[in-house]
Amino acid sequence: MNETKTRLLGGVRQSLAVTLILMLICGLLFPVVLTGVSALLFPRQAGGSLVEADGRAVGARYVGQEFTADYFMKSRPSAYHYNTYTIGPDGGPYYLDGTPFAGLSSGSSNYGPSNPALVQRVEGDIQAFLDANPGVQRKQIPADLLTASGSGLDPHISPLSASIQIPALARASGLSQAQLEEIVAANTTGRALGIFGEETVNVMGVNLDIAQAMGLVSEIQK
Repeated sequence: MNETKTRLLGGVRQSLAVTLILMLICGLLFPVVLTGVSALLFPRQAGGSLVEADGRAVGARYVGQEFTADYFMKSRPSAYHYNTYTIGPDGGPYYLDGTPFAGLSSGSSNYGPSNPALVQRVEGDIQAFLDANPGVQRKQIPADLLTASGSGLDPHISPLSASIQIPALARASGLSQAQLEEIVAANTTGRALGIFGEETVNVMGVNLDIAQAMGLVSEIQK
């Protein structure tokens, strides 16, 4: 009986010791080392890949934003409006379309294709895009300008979605289409290793370059 009890207590002590050691290694030592190495080798990425305009952080390279000015390129739809909000007269936060701010969130509406709310949202986005881009036909609008990403925070659109906005951007910004094409090209990323994924355009980067070309900001860091 005593021998059995001794073995049992020994097993408990061993289990507790292994748990404690693994907790210290995996829960403390590994994160600390990884954070330190990241901060040393990749300081900008470890700091959130922030982008700056005139010395002030205005966003992050890999998190999209909702742009409303007609001289800025538009992003994909977002169920959470990219968490962009303003303070209303009552002191409460509201999305830019006037609906109450739901708090910092990431995700999508997850509506099915037969959901009337999804149809209404897409139809509204189609009409808004056609109003802002005269000369574009309904069937020419790229799919990614009408579909939200899973996170609702995707900063990228396809090259086609960028190029179809250039004529309207040229009229609104006063920049030439050639200038805007150069800006889009400078913010286009190719396939990873030349084979994985698709070419993407970073909307935040495009709009920072547009703002600089228009003289709205003098210095940017992306």
